[in-house]
Amino acid sequence: MAGERVERRLAAVLAADVVGYSALMQHAEEATFAEFERLKREVIEPGLSRHDGRLIKTTGDGVLGEFASPSAAVRCAVEIQESIASGRSPLKLRIGINLGEVIVGADGDLFGDGINIAFRLEGAADPGGILLSEKVYIEVEGKLDVGFEDKGQQQLKNISRPVRAYAICAAANRAPTERLTAVPPLPDKPSIAVLPFENMSGDPEQEYFADGMVEEITTALSRFKWLFVIARNSSFTFKGRAVDIKEVGRRLGVRYVLEGSVRKASERVRITTQLIDAVTGIHLWSDRFEGSLGNIFDLQDQVASSVVGAIDPKLQEAEIARVKRKSPANHDAYDCFLRASALLHHWTAEGREEALRLFYKAIELDPEYGQAYAFATFCYCSRKVDGLAADPDNERCETERLAREAIRLGRDDAFSLSHAGFALAQVVGELNEGAALIERALVHNPNLAGSWQMGGWVKLWLNQPDAAIDHFARAMRLSPLDFGFHGAETGTAFAHLRAGRYEEASIWADKALRDQPRSADAAQAVALSSAFVGDLEKAKEAIKRLREVAPNRRISTAIISKNLSPKVRARVVDILRDAGMPE
Repeated sequence: MAGERVERRLAAVLAADVVGYSALMQHAEEATFAEFERLKREVIEPGLSRHDGRLIKTTGDGVLGEFASPSAAVRCAVEIQESIASGRSPLKLRIGINLGEVIVGADGDLFGDGINIAFRLEGAADPGGILLSEKVYIEVEGKLDVGFEDKGQQQLKNISRPVRAYAICAAANRAPTERLTAVPPLPDKPSIAVLPFENMSGDPEQEYFADGMVEEITTALSRFKWLFVIARNSSFTFKGRAVDIKEVGRRLGVRYVLEGSVRKASERVRITTQLIDAVTGIHLWSDRFEGSLGNIFDLQDQVASSVVGAIDPKLQEAEIARVKRKSPANHDAYDCFLRASALLHHWTAEGREEALRLFYKAIELDPEYGQAYAFATFCYCSRKVDGLAADPDNERCETERLAREAIRLGRDDAFSLSHAGFALAQVVGELNEGAALIERALVHNPNLAGSWQMGGWVKLWLNQPDAAIDHFARAMRLSPLDFGFHGAETGTAFAHLRAGRYEEASIWADKALRDQPRSADAAQAVALSSAFVGDLEKAKEAIKRLREVAPNRRISTAIISKNLSPKVRARVVDILRDAGMPE
């Protein structure tokens, strides 16, 4: 009607569409339609929700969203593009963002030049890129971890005045050694991360107990194959930090986050937990569990069962009972095991030696403790690779003994099977048996990032580089913030070397060494890949670094040496020798 008041407001508007959508539809109509629907469902709409955006409408090949602030719009756009780039989607998006006055329609739709400019900017953006108007740039410059490229004045179609535009360079402001971790999309099944529990005991010495509790709960949850569970090492990157649950969910790529606290006093334990929807920030469930140390494993099972029940109320009690893990009979042994596990996460030679002593103590206290045998083999694997084995023949026999006991006692435990299998492959030389044990472990528990990574190495030694790459990729997705992330990157580099893809190997090796400059394996991967592409000086620098961090490492223990043909083995030995690595 003529006198009706028109509602106007200032809005940050994001417009996105698929690059070359019409041509893609002509080539593969159903597949293209299905893939864009998946991206909207798994990437775009969750991204809008995480950043408090509103989906205004979708078109056949695009979406329009509104945000309360330009910063939120830009963060959402970067997340969407990084998520798509990190996946295997054949589609690419262009995104345009504008800040301007809009007209609000009766149905909530938006109109006006503020919208039109966003659409025109989107059309001018590069495939996979983000283009901002100057108004947005003024609001966000200096506030976000992104860089900008001034694209100058843009004459946009049907817009009377030129618009100054800026393209986002997402990695521009990051330090050279910082890994750009692309935001992973939400998996196609319920996903959860268990954050470090707060130690409420008032005793810093009890920190290990709280950490061990989280690890046990994570393990119990990961046994449910319909759940996607983030590995402990990635979750623990948030330890001791004030966190925003939505940001945690975004960075880890999960829908749910479990947080809590542990109070241990005398022989009593109290565990409090709460489950949060990381997309909306809504608290879904909370509870408190109390009991004696003698019933600690029943408490852990109660917590895991309650979380699962909160996510899927239809879960049957029979499913809960099926996944319960046998606990060690002696609590003192468990205490030693927790302390040793905490030392392993420090990743030092001294820490591993003390951890080995504690694992043996746990075995002494409880000879039926399968995981203690399994984790002890890990210490011997590290000693062999780093050239620290005092008596290699005896240590080989002892590693096999520990591995066999771990298999006997933990025949249904994925941790025990995977560590034992890896030790048999690496130290004892039983590659096929080791691979079979790790595959068996992954059947029991497909959510163990460490098992996928160990399986990747064994596949590599079996001369199956593409299978190894798939295993390492699964490990990195399950634990995107893992302190050992560089290990999967290193393995991927060696796998590409095996396949003769030297340029790709060099890229992955450089990533691994940037992520962990003290990794001897990463340095060795850089040396080999550099030499294969003809850069001997870089190879020599890498070997120099390797010898600084692992002075006892030798050509004879080179981790790529298993199952190589004589010709390739000779080439590898020559490269390492020429680069300065001892025999």
